[in-house]
Amino acid sequence: MMERAVHRDERTVSVENASYRWAYLFLSFGLLLSTAYRGFVRGEQSWDLLVLVVVGGLIATLYQGGRGVLSRRWALVAAGAVALALVLAAALALLVR
Repeated sequence: MMERAVHRDERTVSVENASYRWAYLFLSFGLLLSTAYRGFVRGEQSWDLLVLVVVGGLIATLYQGGRGVLSRRWALVAAGAVALALVLAAALALLVR
């Protein structure tokens, strides 16, 4: 019997998924920093970059939610993060005026 070489196993998939995660985080935070720089330093509107970050996160969330992998704890943490972001945004808006 001939032995077949294994080209993809669980470890390969795990490493690939980790690399995609790191790349996504790098791109997302890079876009956020670019958005902040454009807004605070150059005084430019950069909604296009901010929309890319938000839509990227929304796509991942909808995909995972559709597959039933999100927990109740995740929903509570996400709601808390959104609430904190809204408070910080309101505080920044008041300070900038």
